[in-house]
Amino acid sequence: MSAEYRLERNAFGRLVLTAADGRVHEGVVAVRAFPLSAPDTGIALVGGDGHELAWIPHLDALDPARRALVEAELGQREFVPVIRRLREVSTFATPSQWTVTTDRGDTRFILKSEDDIRRLGAHALLVADSHGVHYLIPDLLALDRHSRRLLDRFL
Repeated sequence: MSAEYRLERNAFGRLVLTAADGRVHEGVVAVRAFPLSAPDTGIALVGGDGHELAWIPHLDALDPARRALVEAELGQREFVPVIRRLREVSTFATPSQWTVTTDRGDTRFILKSEDDIRRLGAHALLVADSHGVHYLIPDLLALDRHSRRLLDRFL
């Protein structure tokens, strides 16, 4: 599909894409191709039938109005809290209960296995809790000393 399209929200808050040929697609969702390694690159606008309607090579390529709509849609769809600090770990064997501070506040979760901690590049980690919620640690080196010490026991 051509890069020429109109994007807006309808009265029900759903994203609507109007193609250059006039076809209207309601219930459009934005999907990142590489959500963790390149979040601003490669975003598809997908219709309710699962077919790609538009491809966004980079968020910077969008005008401010469309970019705001796409970013809002991505924010509603994605939930990956960022761990800022590890406060406490119940045990260094798994399963263990972790008490952490995230960008969305303090929380506790159960880490079932060391396999639920996945490396993303040299310094980033993705931690999955027992309910399937993923937590991101974007930079191990940015964590405080106490947090790094707790985390080192699991790596």
